[in-house]
Amino acid sequence: MSDLRNILSHNEELSNEELLRYLEGKASEEERHAIEKKMADSDFVNDAVEGLQQFPSTREVRYLTEQLNRQLNKETASTQLKKRRRGIKEQPWTLVAIVAVLLLCVLGFFVIRIYREKHKTPQQVVQPANK
Repeated sequence: MSDLRNILSHNEELSNEELLRYLEGKASEEERHAIEKKMADSDFVNDAVEGLQQFPSTREVRYLTEQLNRQLNKETASTQLKKRRRGIKEQPWTLVAIVAVLLLCVLGFFVIRIYREKHKTPQQVVQPANK
């Protein structure tokens, strides 16, 4: 789940540090070649690199990335907390509803049984067989 909260880690093979080193021009020849191959293979990686190259400095990229990650973590944490709270609050009413339905079923069974016992006709009474 933590991978989903990091906006630059869509592709696990390309880390934030590799991407930022590439943008700064500090990546080795092998790393640059590997990143360029990934860009050729993936439209997402290509769009990400091209978009990040539009920023004037990598400091700004790092700052915005950290800011977006913090905001994303805050939003997902508050959403999870709301879901947890809602689940705890709604559960007792669900149990009460289930118990009420079961009690109504049992009560209905006994009412029908008593009604049938009171209204049996003489033909419905089963006579024991003579031996």
